[in-house]
Amino acid sequence: MIPISDNIRCRSKPIINYWLIAINLAVFLWELQLEFSGQLGYFVNTWGMIPAQISGAVTNALFFNSAAWIVVIWRVFTLFFGIFLHGSFSQILGNLLFLWVFGKTVENILGHGRYLGFYLAAGVMTGVIQILLEPSLTVPLIGGNGAIAAILGIYVMKFPKAKIDTVLPLIILYIPIQLPAFIYIFWWFVQQFFYGIGSLNIPPVGVNQSGVVFLGQVVGLLIGAAFIRFKR
Repeated sequence: MIPISDNIRCRSKPIINYWLIAINLAVFLWELQLEFSGQLGYFVNTWGMIPAQISGAVTNALFFNSAAWIVVIWRVFTLFFGIFLHGSFSQILGNLLFLWVFGKTVENILGHGRYLGFYLAAGVMTGVIQILLEPSLTVPLIGGNGAIAAILGIYVMKFPKAKIDTVLPLIILYIPIQLPAFIYIFWWFVQQFFYGIGSLNIPPVGVNQSGVVFLGQVVGLLIGAAFIRFKR
């Protein structure tokens, strides 16, 4: 199922959403250039979020060397930067498609500044949960999946019966249909199984190779639902 648009009319242009999509695309094109030059593995392992590195830096700073807080600050920055990194063509396309359809309406609800702050905060919070769930993981966890799951959580809580214009590919046929928004909660998690298609070559062990990624996205969905539920 490919979501195309919804039937919710926005009062203002979703400028922040456009910028988020543009930045994600620009960073992915940069990743492709680095892959061609053989530098992508070093780049992602330096700037992607690696739970073991962050938990190790925090432990060292708390119990052994207070000067290590400099390293902690640097590693924590990967929680932000890792949101804009992606490990495959299917991951970037799937994420940005959901961001395009659902993000513009959520930005209209929250306003430009609050939408940007929520996107970044939700991405960081899901990253922190992933670190707490598997602090010894040495594989980079990258992508805006947690932040976009949180946006989906807001959307479905606010507009559960909104109609989503959808294209259903059937081999060589493409059938246009409309589906209620809540169905995309389930489809969001199903499509994660296809995110290995078109994977980039990221040595030594790739990225996102852990079930904790799915748990982090469940947390992201709950963050979005809870935020809009208690928002005044």
